Amino acid sequence: MIIAIPTEAGQVFQHFGHTPAFTLYEVEDHMVVNTTVMDTTDSGHGALAARLKEAHVNLLICGGIGGGAVQALAESGIEVLAGVSGQVTQVIADYLSGKQMGSSEANCNHHEGHHEGHHCHGHHEGHHEGHHHEEGHVCHCHSNQ
Repeated sequence: MIIAIPTEAGQVFQHFGHTPAFTLYEVEDHMVVNTTVMDTTDSGHGALAARLKEAHVNLLICGGIGGGAVQALAESGIEVLAGVSGQVTQVIADYLSGKQMGSSEANCNHHEGHHEGHHCHGHHEGHHEGHHHEEGHVCHCHSNQ
């Protein structure tokens, strides 16, 4: 089994579509037998799902992820465990020990209502407020309005 975790600075990166890297864990008999880091050169859920499929990933453990990404991963045969945060090494240890964590549901809906081709940028730890899109649109997806 291969488990992927979006990673930045040893922490679970909180926006799947813009992760700078994935830490890949090859697991046999509930033990990690190999760990690699796969840098991402692409962004967006479709490109990242394809990269994970090519790497033979079976499970993605992540922070924030939208419905489109969950669907793209499911179509690639990759299960999702979302809503997870913390140090990557602790997250994989918790998962392998059977600790309950996360959900198989999308937990980021900030793309709803956006026009095709627009991208949210500037996510930090999964939260952003009032940042501007390249085309000048403002995203208020997590604002307290």
